[in-house]
Amino acid sequence: MSKREEYEARAEKLLEPIMEENHFELVDVEYVKEAGNWYLRAYVDKEGGITLDDCELVNRAWSDLMDENDFIPEAYILEVSSPGLGRQLKKEKDFKRSIGQDVDVKFYQSRKIPAGRNGKEVSVKEITGTLKAYTKEKITLETDFAKEYEIACSDISTVKLTIDF
Repeated sequence: MSKREEYEARAEKLLEPIMEENHFELVDVEYVKEAGNWYLRAYVDKEGGITLDDCELVNRAWSDLMDENDFIPEAYILEVSSPGLGRQLKKEKDFKRSIGQDVDVKFYQSRKIPAGRNGKEVSVKEITGTLKAYTKEKITLETDFAKEYEIACSDISTVKLTIDF
């Protein structure tokens, strides 16, 4: 386990009681370096959507716990945020919660898909469809070209919720 993964796991453990007490869901924790600064971020949600006041409540409680436990030696910025509209699906619970929603899927390598009724195929690096099913091995989408299109998780680089305007 890398230091980054260790910090994320320990921070996640500290967040668990805060999430339970307030009936929030912890979507993700990340420890990243951006523009020369380290950030420890928690993405939280709840049914009906998370508010700014909710994020502030979590930030205060979590900040106190992080100060008490003090396991990250570098200076960092602590942030609590909503996961956002077009968030990336990473964990099993993200996929399960998103069944029935439209997603954008990016592949590590181009793959061939049907291009129409003439039987021709085109090569694509990304497709959009409705998430129909998820297992640890594959996802199933309903797309313009197939009622059930299965994709091995090992072929997928990212899956994000589609943003419709």
